[in-house]
Amino acid sequence: MDLTIGTFNLNNLFSRWNFQAAVPKGTTLTQTLEFDGDAEVRLRQFKGRVVTAKEDRATDAIAERIMAMDLDVLAVQEVENIEALRTFNAESLHGLYPHVIVIEGNDPRLIDVGVLSRFPVGQVVSHQTAPDPIQPAERIFGRDLLRVDVLTPSRSRRLLTVYNTHMKSNFIDRLDHPTPEQRAAQAIRNNERRKRQAEVTKAIIEEETRPNSKFVLLGDMNDDPDSPHLEPVLDSTLGLVDALTDVRQTRASKHEDLGPQPGPRWTSRHKESGQPPQHRLFDQIWVSPGLATRVGESFIDRRTKHGGDGSDHDPAWVTLRSL
Repeated sequence: MDLTIGTFNLNNLFSRWNFQAAVPKGTTLTQTLEFDGDAEVRLRQFKGRVVTAKEDRATDAIAERIMAMDLDVLAVQEVENIEALRTFNAESLHGLYPHVIVIEGNDPRLIDVGVLSRFPVGQVVSHQTAPDPIQPAERIFGRDLLRVDVLTPSRSRRLLTVYNTHMKSNFIDRLDHPTPEQRAAQAIRNNERRKRQAEVTKAIIEEETRPNSKFVLLGDMNDDPDSPHLEPVLDSTLGLVDALTDVRQTRASKHEDLGPQPGPRWTSRHKESGQPPQHRLFDQIWVSPGLATRVGESFIDRRTKHGGDGSDHDPAWVTLRSL
């Protein structure tokens, strides 16, 4: 049987309330919230702000893209929790996926990784407690390395194992790092952290699989496929094969105001003021040697707006033949 599998960073899929108010400068505002019923209500915060819901228009946009892809298995990143993903699947995707998996991770921004699957799932394993090699008291994964075994419709055997990850971001908060020197130092720390995540990912996969195992490593790597920071896992004894080598776009990319037209191998577009845009393949799909001969067509769903359609990432997917 064939199986389509992909990855999509949903860009802050939160299911909280939006609180908006116009407050005159210098005014202190006290807000009282009243809730009906006996249900417990939790207001989650990050850096002193209430976490608010993703806007309806953006949520609808990512839902339209997912429905159009119509994949069997979709690894997702940046979802708030299992309730958020279940609600999104039920209401926005009309129950497209009977199997919804999220395990709470470590990120203070409340973004987790998850898996949506048409196929039954077997064992689900979180690696969010894996230690940092140089700071054993700390956890290495800011989110998680989530493992999900995908089964045949009859549950008679395992088709493949999915490893979904969201590695260390390149983002640097200018408020926390106001000077160029501070930002440069933080960029180095970010890259070093991502490299250690790649090292631990390799060690985990080596321990849990055999040379002929059928598995897929995919997700938001936050770096280029040939980056030295990803080299420990991508250029290693695991023998992973890039499933997006011959990827195609679902539509042509928009005309760029600055710089040449990029090729199809990009999922993230970032533009600094006064600089040409950077197009990078952050969202990747790597298959084990046991699946290398099964790779069929692969695609990236190209955005229609510079900023993206509901997300600042474009989803990528591949067809695996005759599993």
